[in-house]
Amino acid sequence: MTIRVLLADDQALLRATFRILIDSADDLTVVAEAADGREAVELTEVHRPDVVVMDIRMPNTDGVAATAAICSRPELTGTHILVLTTFENDENVAKALRAGASGFLGKGVSPDVLLSSIRVVAAGEALLSPTATRALITRFLTTPDTDDLLALPDAVKALTDREREVVALAAHGRSNAQIADRLVLSPLTVRSHIQRAMTKLDARDRAQLVVIAYQSGLVKPQSPASGPSDAL
Repeated sequence: MTIRVLLADDQALLRATFRILIDSADDLTVVAEAADGREAVELTEVHRPDVVVMDIRMPNTDGVAATAAICSRPELTGTHILVLTTFENDENVAKALRAGASGFLGKGVSPDVLLSSIRVVAAGEALLSPTATRALITRFLTTPDTDDLLALPDAVKALTDREREVVALAAHGRSNAQIADRLVLSPLTVRSHIQRAMTKLDARDRAQLVVIAYQSGLVKPQSPASGPSDAL
C-alpha cells in the first residue's frame, strides 16, 4: 500500500527537495504541496493524505493552527501530522503535540530518517525524540492550557488498572514488545490495551496518548520508576 503524503512548507525549494526524496521511495508518494497552513488544511480535506509533513513556522496560518484544524475534524482522523522544526524544544512543538500531531523531527535529519519517520507516523505510532520530548514535557506538556484538559483526570479514572499501567509504560517510551516483556503479556494484548485507552481518552494516536498521560498526572516527568527511555 502506498503512503500518501502532503507537504506543507513556505519554502518552495525545500518542498521540491522533499518531493523528489519521498517520490523516490516505492511505498511513498506526494499527493499535494501547500505553502502555508491554510492551504495545508484545504488540501488535506481534498486529498485525505495519510501523512502531512508540516513546517511549524509558516506565514499567515502557521503549522500549529493548521495541525489543530486538521486534528479537530472527525473526517480527517486517518491523517497523521509529522511536524518539522528547527527548534526541537520550542513551545510551538508542544502546542502542536497537544493539538494532535503524531510527532516531530528537526529539519536537519537525514533522508533515510525522514522516510522512515513518515512510515512510522502513517502506521499510527508516535515519533518523538526522547531527549527533546523530556525537555518538552518538563517545560510545557505538564501544564494544561485549555479548559478541555480539566476533564482529563476524570477520563483517566475510566481506565482499568492494567490500562493505566500500559499507558504509563508507553508514556515512558516503552514499545509494545517491551511492555509485553515487562508485564508478561503478549504484544497483541498490549496493543489492545493501548487501543482501548486511546478510545476512552479520545486520543488520535499514541503520541497524543503520551501527552495526555503527562497532562493528567498519570505519569510524572521525574518519576523514579520511569527508568531510561530510549524510544517513544
